[in-house]
Amino acid sequence: MFRPKLPDVPSLPTLPVTPQQTQTPAPSAGRPVAPYVGLGVGAVAAVIVVGIVLTALLAAVAVSAVSVAIAAVVLRSLVSSAHQR
Repeated sequence: MFRPKLPDVPSLPTLPVTPQQTQTPAPSAGRPVAPYVGLGVGAVAAVIVVGIVLTALLAAVAVSAVSVAIAAVVLRSLVSSAHQR
């Protein structure tokens, strides 16, 4: 009673199945590899340069943090010794 009525599915025409022929790719006719090698060398050089720059920035931040920590310890010691006098 409450079941939906499904529409009739039209039958698809049957087509004869033909096997597909697979072709092997033709051998390359002496395509130069030099542009791709140059592109790879450029990419490697860019990655190395970016790595060096990021490492230098990290080292600069670390040195700055250490120097600020040392300055804070020295100032704290000077302030505490001034209060004791």
